[in-house]
Formats: sequence, C-alpha cells, structure tokens
Amino acid sequence: RKVRRPGRRRRPTGWVAGRRQGQPGTASPLSSDLRPVPDNQEVFCHRLTDQSLIVELLELQAQVRGEAAARYHFEDVGGVQEARAVQVEAVQPLLLENLALRGCCQEAWVLSGKQQVAKEHQQVAEVVTLHQALLRLPQYQTDLLLTFNQPPPDNRSSLGPENLSPPPWSLGDFEQLVTSLTLHDPNIFGPQ
Repeated sequence: RKVRRPGRRRRPTGWVAGRRQGQPGTASPLSSDLRPVPDNQEVFCHRLTDQSLIVELLELQAQVRGEAAARYHFEDVGGVQEARAVQVEAVQPLLLENLALRGCCQEAWVLSGKQQVAKEHQQVAEVVTLHQALLRLPQYQTDLLLTFNQPPPDNRSSLGPENLSPPPWSLGDFEQLVTSLTLHDPNIFGPQ
C-alpha cells in the first residue's frame, strides 16, 4: 500500500467526528494498542462484535479518478488482506456539500462490497462486507480511506442486535462518521 510519507510517524489523530446524541462510545480501546498497525492507520473495534473501523491516510493516487479511485482502493485492500475473492456491489459519489470536510475534499466516494478473507492466523476464509468512503484531499496529497468491516452474521454475538448493549454499529453510524469528520490539525499531513 502506498502510505503517506513512509517512515514518518503519522497517526491519524488530528481528526474528530460527531456522535449521535446520547450514544455512548462503543469502540474498544484502539486495536492499534492491542496489535501493531501501520503508522498511517488507526483501527477501532466494536466491544461486542467483530465489527471494525479503519481510518487510513494514503498517498494520493492521482492516476485514478472518480469511481475508478474507489475501486482501486477497495481492490488494494483485498490484495493486502490476501482476499480470495473481491466483489464490488455499489459505488456512489458523495455530495461534497454534505461533508464537514467539503473545504479540502475535492471528490468523495462510497463503495460497498464483499471480500472473502481469512482472519489473522486462520485458514478458513469468510465473506466480510466492507463499506468504504474515499475522501480525496489533493491539497495534502492524501487519499483518506475509511473502511467499515461487517463480519458475517454468525460471527456476531448469538444475541439479536436488540439485546446487545451497546448495539452493533450500523451503516447509518458509518455515514454519520464520514459526513461529520473534521480536520482539527493540518500538521497531521506534515509540512506543506
């Protein structure tokens, strides 16, 4: 994967996203605190499900534009995860006026698809649903990629979603994160 400025410690901590009113935090301690992840990425895991959210700062892939850029990153994630199968189900543009980052985002896309991947240190591959939002920030030479992983239903708690506390994350929660994400510290991208 082409990360932003390799070799430089660049944790994506200059970002803030809104949360639904009254919704308690449902993320466990950062997965990055539990196992190593690249410096250009943060991983958050739901406390009770296998759901995860990954925020990545990647080098701007200027050679691909539009829908092709969203597909490029989806396929790249599949390659990194050694997916046995990759299937794009839908790709749609996001309206920039709906984004809190509209001032620095040139284009934005959301993609939904499935990848057949095995968990770390396991042989059996499962089909995982991924929702990705790609926010292109050319003034920072960065593609911001947010990935929401939803495992197969049988991997979640045996309790129904109505009995889980906190409840599983929804696609609506992911959409709210994407639209409310703001940049609080441009220094996260290094000297410009």
